[in-house]
Amino acid sequence: MNISQWILVFIVLNLLHGIATWKFYKRAGIEPWKAFVPFLNLYELMKIINRPVWWMIFAYIPIVNLLMIPTLWVQLLNVFGKKSTKDKILAVITLGLYIAYLNYTEADKLPYNPDHQNDKDTLIGSLVFAIIAATIVHTFFIQPYKIPTGSLEKTLLIGDYLFVSKMHYGARVPMTTISTPMVHDTLPLLKTRSYLKFPQLPYLRLPGLQKVKRNDIVVFNWPADTVKYFFQKDVAQYKPIDKKSHYVKRCVAVPGDTMQIKKGKIFINGKPTQYPDRTYIQRVYQVTTKPDMPFTRTTLMRLMKNYGVKIEQANSDLSIVWMNLTDEGLKAVQNLSNVEKVELLDVGKGQMYGGNPDWDINNFGPIYIPKKGDKIQLNEKNYRLYKDIIEKYDEHDKYHKVHNHKLEKKGDIYLLDGKPVTDYTFKQDYYFMMGDNRSNSEDSRFWGFVPFDHVVGKPVFIFYSSGPEGVRWDRVFTTVSGEGERVSYLIPFLVLLALYYGFSAYRKKKKSE
Repeated sequence: MNISQWILVFIVLNLLHGIATWKFYKRAGIEPWKAFVPFLNLYELMKIINRPVWWMIFAYIPIVNLLMIPTLWVQLLNVFGKKSTKDKILAVITLGLYIAYLNYTEADKLPYNPDHQNDKDTLIGSLVFAIIAATIVHTFFIQPYKIPTGSLEKTLLIGDYLFVSKMHYGARVPMTTISTPMVHDTLPLLKTRSYLKFPQLPYLRLPGLQKVKRNDIVVFNWPADTVKYFFQKDVAQYKPIDKKSHYVKRCVAVPGDTMQIKKGKIFINGKPTQYPDRTYIQRVYQVTTKPDMPFTRTTLMRLMKNYGVKIEQANSDLSIVWMNLTDEGLKAVQNLSNVEKVELLDVGKGQMYGGNPDWDINNFGPIYIPKKGDKIQLNEKNYRLYKDIIEKYDEHDKYHKVHNHKLEKKGDIYLLDGKPVTDYTFKQDYYFMMGDNRSNSEDSRFWGFVPFDHVVGKPVFIFYSSGPEGVRWDRVFTTVSGEGERVSYLIPFLVLLALYYGFSAYRKKKKSE
């Protein structure tokens, strides 16, 4: 839906509100025409139900309004004496039509009492507003996220539970307007879709605290996602941007960068990239021992314990072992007296994004990362590289079409929506994302660039972590990024929490005395 269509819908909804409630306004001593005027109608409604005016803001926030509007229906029934459970259920399941029915049958006779609150109403109202508050925090400020795969091992581990800040890069206003609050794309128990694909709001992002920086760890919606459920292959289907599966990777190149991977090492604008602290890059190597000097299981166990080496595969006599190694582990293996050769395992040749037959996971590019406003001359070299951007993503945020453009090549001529073109200007910024577990990460090397409208937020805090070994207490209450070794703030937090409760109990006791 475009802006003019949304304005029309907004006007129609306000007219329907007036048609369904004007007698309630009149019964409360307010001029009934005010029930039809946008914004003014909710302002007056807050007076009718004796609630703070700022409540009306929640009725205009996507997703949050799905909770707030039924709450207002129930509040309206309460002040007019319709407090039974039956009345409240009817109002909700009929999507407000029950209120319209009462408006023309009983509203002018119902007793009006704005001081309607009782203990039960207060409890229910508190629970509803707790959910509303949680939804607002989840949507615009902080979202919990669980690491589901090992693509960032050892930097982030499977089973790490993170708080992801949406404020750092600017929170997106929800584009999918009808969705279950605080649920992503699937209802947990029912295993069904948690949202309706229509209607969709245009893309809008609030101002952020910073831009996405090179080497930031970023949570984003997987651009290429067409699967029904995460980890479940199914018939391809269209998914709105904000309902595509969540991925978490490291941003290795930002808009305007020229990136190349040579023998597993990343080069940005011709210089080797420099990683921040707590970055643990891993790659898979084929390690071959000298004749008649195979690895012993004791040696392999020692490597795993001391250097975090992961054994991917081995031949029967352990003379050839495929190991996933950090740079520290690589040096340790190379220094072993029985090791003859250590080779980086290059796989995926001819299967990389962009279609270059010579690229693989460790030798890729150089490629230019598009920046908003950049103009490129279309040619044989970049046609495949930027085709998805131009067709699927660059203007995807405007009306939420799956394919906003069609780019094709006929001979030496490039056609955009059937018209000959020689160049193209990008409409938004793009990023190149990769996992730190370089040989075991499905990332931008395979499916391409991440548009800025797909960026969700920045992981800032690990609030819980568990694995096969149990709770990883050294990771609980630690920051995701930072200098030096990881430090847990769990004990200081528990001490402050105990002090707070102790002080609260002391104040309560003194007050009672």
